[in-house]
Amino acid sequence: MDGKEPREKQRRQAVALSYREERGDTVPRVVASGQGWIAENIIAKAKEAGVPVHEEPELVRSLIQVELGRPVPPELYEAVARVLAFILYLEDRVAKDR
Repeated sequence: MDGKEPREKQRRQAVALSYREERGDTVPRVVASGQGWIAENIIAKAKEAGVPVHEEPELVRSLIQVELGRPVPPELYEAVARVLAFILYLEDRVAKDR
């Protein structure tokens, strides 16, 4: 055994980010985070609201350490930017397919 738990046995984690230029945000902020049932609730609410959900466990492990309401730290800018760019790309493709 490699010491890793099967994916379904691992405790789920989730982080929600918000970025609003009109509010004066210069970088995304952590607006929700949690593990277990809290993470499941964050994910469910995002899906209900039509907010894209993207799984990237390593990034979540880093972002979950950020205090609620605080901006994403500079060392995570590149990783968060890649995720946001991917989400924007997918949203653009969906819009073009309509």
